[in-house]
Amino acid sequence: MTDLATARERELISPVSLTRPDGRLNPAAIGFARTALVDTTGIGRGRGRFVRSWGRNKRWEYWNVMTPTHIVSLTVSSLDYAAVHEVWIHDRRTGREWGRTATILPAREVSLPSSLGTGIAIARHTDFAATITPAERGRLWRLHAEIPGATFDITVTRPAGHDLLAVVVPWSARRFQYTVKDVALPASGTLTLDGVDHEVPAGSWAVLDHGRGRWPYDVSWNWGAGSGLLADARTFGIQVGGRWTDGTGSTENGIVVGGELHKISSSLVWEYDLSAPLDRWRVRGGGLDAVFTPFHVKRSATNLGLVSSRTDQCFGLWSGSVALPAESIAFAGIEGFAEDVRNRW
Repeated sequence: MTDLATARERELISPVSLTRPDGRLNPAAIGFARTALVDTTGIGRGRGRFVRSWGRNKRWEYWNVMTPTHIVSLTVSSLDYAAVHEVWIHDRRTGREWGRTATILPAREVSLPSSLGTGIAIARHTDFAATITPAERGRLWRLHAEIPGATFDITVTRPAGHDLLAVVVPWSARRFQYTVKDVALPASGTLTLDGVDHEVPAGSWAVLDHGRGRWPYDVSWNWGAGSGLLADARTFGIQVGGRWTDGTGSTENGIVVGGELHKISSSLVWEYDLSAPLDRWRVRGGGLDAVFTPFHVKRSATNLGLVSSRTDQCFGLWSGSVALPAESIAFAGIEGFAEDVRNRW
């Protein structure tokens, strides 16, 4: 374990660069933030002194939107040697799905902003078009995609004063990740499926996963998130992760109540059976005791030899309790997802 891996988690309160001029991790960036303070311009450079990092740079934008009738996800990503994109829509009433995955070797027809909110993410390929457009300094996001049989145009709003969770995870000076998890964001708009319009109504919620970093080859992780309202009508978001941050001194765990982030710096215990993913999952630690009850599982796998991935992502309802410094909160009916992923990339 490196000195970086044992660094104490701290809160970042002013802008900082993720990388030093030599391309290595800037130690001053290690920690977490409530806003997108970290400049990730240094990720993705593939020439000169950065050439040794080629193939390790991973950049992506992932959005998930859950409506009362549908589940929508959009991925735009570049892994240096490949661009990997996906649009997926699930009808919660009928079980019908629309989807398109595009893997482009080498990476092309993709544009990702250097840092969160600084530009438009664009992906183009055969039967695939997607844009992710920020506006009003990150207070609005427009998600637009077109695949055969399906399009959507969704606007995501970040309410004033709504915290996100940004974390820098240091495996070493050469391998590190900056992740932004933004939960409990109201969404509105339209899905058009086989020519029929479906509203994205009030009560729809969006979650963002923004990533910029330089990754090890073989990594596994858990990720879970959920959004909704408490009994007293305050917004509530849950953001939990595991495995990939072990031993780094950083976690991506937190609860957002009424727009305020409550960081959980403890590692969490995940209990579930991957052979029976629709059974209950439990996540606990750091004052959180959460149960996730799935109603649908989305499984995907890719094997390109040296490069492969496997994802088991379940959608369902979060319930449980969390002990915060000023209050204890019980929550139920919080819609979201939990996943188990392994990537060799």
